Amino acid sequence: MTSQSPRVITSLTNDRVKAIRALEMRKERKETGLFVVEGASILVTAREAGFEPTSLVYQADGINSPTPRSLVGWALEAGADVLEVSEGVLAKLSAKDNPQTMLGVFKQRWASLPATAGKDDCWLALEEVRDPGNLGTIIRTVDAVGAQGIILIGNSCDPYSREAVRATMGSVFAVPLVRTTREEFLAWRANWRGDVVGTHLEAREDFRRAVYQGPVLLMMGSEGPGLSESLTRSCSRLVKIPMAGRLDSLNLAVATALTLYQIRGGALKM
Repeated sequence: MTSQSPRVITSLTNDRVKAIRALEMRKERKETGLFVVEGASILVTAREAGFEPTSLVYQADGINSPTPRSLVGWALEAGADVLEVSEGVLAKLSAKDNPQTMLGVFKQRWASLPATAGKDDCWLALEEVRDPGNLGTIIRTVDAVGAQGIILIGNSCDPYSREAVRATMGSVFAVPLVRTTREEFLAWRANWRGDVVGTHLEAREDFRRAVYQGPVLLMMGSEGPGLSESLTRSCSRLVKIPMAGRLDSLNLAVATALTLYQIRGGALKM
C-alpha cells in the first residue's frame, strides 16, 4: 500500500525512530535484515541500482532542491514509511560527524556462491576481514575495477554497518556480497577452473609479473594474520607485493586494490 504523504515526527521516543536507531547494532541488523544509508547522493545510487527503501527519513528543511524532493516521491511511490523529522531527531539517527539531512532504510541483499564463472571473471574472497572501513573501501574498489563480487569467509565484519556502507560511497548497492564458512568455501573452491591467487609474505612470485589464468579467484587474508593455512594451501599460486621500505606489508584495502587492478588491467590471460 502506497503512503499518501510523509508522517511528521518530533519525538525521540517514537517507535519508528527507536527501530531505526537500533540498526546501529549488528545484532539488530542481522535479525531484521535491514541497514541504514545516509545522504541524498547514495540514495540516488540506490534508486539507480533498483533498490527500494522500507523507510525514508528527512529533515523538514532539507528537501529544498529537486533531488531530495524526487527521493521523497520515489520512497512514497515505493510504499516506504516516509518520516519528516525535526533536526534533533535526525541528529540522533545520523552519524555524529558530517550528519546528513536524509537517510534511508533498505533490505540487505546476499548472493550465493557463483555456480559458474566466465573466463574473464574475477571474484574476491576475504577471510575474516575485521575493519569495516577497510571492507567498505574494498567494496568500492571491486565496483571500480568491474570484478564480479566479494565472498566473505568466516567471522568477517558487517558490510552493512554504518562505517562500511559509508566507505563504499554507494557501491554496496552494486557489488554482489556472499557470506560463507571456511568449510563451505573450500568445498566450492574445489570446482574453480581458473587461478586461485593468494597474497602471501613468503610468496616468491611478484604480483606484477604473474600472468593470471582466468577466471581468477583472488584471496586476501585478514588484517594482521593474513590468510589461514588451510586457505593458503588451497591457492593454485601465491604472489607478493614487493616492499622497498622497512615495512613488510600494506593496509588490506590498499593491497587488495593494487592486486585487483593488476589482475583486471590486462593481466588476465584470455
